[in-house]
Amino acid sequence: MLTQIYNGHVLTPKGWLNDASVVFNNDKIVEINNSGELIPQAKQINAQGLHVVPGGIDLHVHGGGGADFMEGTTEAFQTAVQAHLKHGTTAIFPTLSSATLPIIESSANACTQLMADPLTPIMGLHLEGPYFNPRRAGAQMPGSIRMPDPEEYQYLVGAYRCIKRWDAAPELPGAAKFGRYISHHGVIAGIAHTEAEYEDIRNAYESGFSHVTHFYNAMPGFHNVREYKHAGTVEAVYLMENMTVEIIADGIHVPAPIIQLVYRTKGLERTALITDALAVAASDSTQAYDPRVIIEDGVCKLADRSALAGSIATMDRLIRTAVKLAGIPLDDACRMVSETPARITGIYDRKGTLQVGKDADIMIFDDDINLSAVFAMGQEIPLD
Repeated sequence: MLTQIYNGHVLTPKGWLNDASVVFNNDKIVEINNSGELIPQAKQINAQGLHVVPGGIDLHVHGGGGADFMEGTTEAFQTAVQAHLKHGTTAIFPTLSSATLPIIESSANACTQLMADPLTPIMGLHLEGPYFNPRRAGAQMPGSIRMPDPEEYQYLVGAYRCIKRWDAAPELPGAAKFGRYISHHGVIAGIAHTEAEYEDIRNAYESGFSHVTHFYNAMPGFHNVREYKHAGTVEAVYLMENMTVEIIADGIHVPAPIIQLVYRTKGLERTALITDALAVAASDSTQAYDPRVIIEDGVCKLADRSALAGSIATMDRLIRTAVKLAGIPLDDACRMVSETPARITGIYDRKGTLQVGKDADIMIFDDDINLSAVFAMGQEIPLD
């Protein structure tokens, strides 16, 4: 069906267009203009001067709507995905925390089944672990953390093409071999839950690690070892110019001044905003999937308050935080949830910007980042 969103403040790769239209036929954008002309045969949607921007792409999200991707069922996947669609996430990388092999397999099977639908918003599976430094476990399940196992990761990468991201602590024995292997097979190697210092990060970068998971969380910054000062993971990542990062932009995991620092230093081209949302996000639930987790002060924490444990953020909240708390221009904040993650994950040819030929993934919101409409592959998502 031909649809025309008109009278919008439309974000294009060349900047904003006022009084503009985005026209899409079924799931693809076919025209963007500010001629003011209405197409008689198209379904008309008046944007009423609101912001029309690309749909959000969440690189790191554990669940939503009361469902967790670790449940390993298509029903859980669909529940979580639908919950986040209502908040502007039109492309999603379901994320598993450190898990046993059977849990990874069941979730990968569910993901593979759903990705067979060409209209799915699921872009691939993200494995956050289990090859982590136990001293930086955070809210990861300690019993599932283990050393890199070539037999395990080679099997999983070969058996499940849905795996698109995989994180590890690069200082662990065998991590360099892991990074080289998965990156060679088209899987993004990410750094996470680590005590890596400068040499570790430099070696990791040379071994295929190109991305940093929830930057500033579960990793050291500048510190002393006895009387000597050391650059931590954070400083080392800044010095790896082409290494990309993601930040949990809920204003709590990473405070607003640090969001501003990352934006200024890494730039919007290398900084993606993520939710790292747990099952309680986009739901009325107050009980997390993990019984160790509580919800307090707008964030998930371990019950003993020893660590943050994920967020309850949604895509619209990421943009609000970036703009209203961190002072990032609206167009740049929108690009950090759409264009940048699309480039990082290699889906920029079809997603991430409003351009002719790309998927009709669209958010419409007002100056307070209140959503009025979401379209995923040209289908309007009910927001109530």
